[in-house]
Amino acid sequence: MSPWQTVPARIVQGHQVASGRNGNPRFPGGTLRMQTPFFKALGLDLGTFHLGTLNVSIAPCRYRVGKARYTFRDVKWHPIEPAEDFSFFDVRLLHPGAEVVEGLIYFPHPDTKPEHFQSPDVLELLLPFVEGLNYGAELLLEIPAGQMVIDSQETLSKS
Repeated sequence: MSPWQTVPARIVQGHQVASGRNGNPRFPGGTLRMQTPFFKALGLDLGTFHLGTLNVSIAPCRYRVGKARYTFRDVKWHPIEPAEDFSFFDVRLLHPGAEVVEGLIYFPHPDTKPEHFQSPDVLELLLPFVEGLNYGAELLLEIPAGQMVIDSQETLSKS
C-alpha cells in the first residue's frame, strides 16, 4: 500500500443533496440513501457510515485522482437521472482531541455527474457520525499517496 500523505482541511458547507437536507423531492432521503443499495450490490457496503458527506476544503491545495480503492461505472441509481461513475478512496480523519476516524472519499465523477459540482479543493468524506464537527473546524486528513495526489500551492504555481 502507498504511504499516507497528510493534508490540512477545513469543514465547509456542501449542497446537502447527499444527506437529503436540501429537501429536493427528486432525492427523497438524500442521494446516498438512494445509492447505497447499488454500491452494496457492487461490493461496497456503506452501512457503517453516516448517510451524508462531510465536505472539507484542502485549499490552497488541490487534488488529483490516482488509483481509487473502488470504482463503479455506469451506475443507474435513479429512475430518471442519467447513470454515473463513482470512485471511493481511503481516508483517515484526524480531529484534535478525538480518535482517528477511518472512512472513504466519495467521488462522483464530474464527467458523468449532472449537477451539484464541487470546487476543485473540496473533498466529500463518508465517515461514521462524529460528534463535535462544525463548519470552519480545522482538521487533518491522511490519504494514500497512490490513490490521490495532493498538489500544494507551490506545486500549482509551477505548473
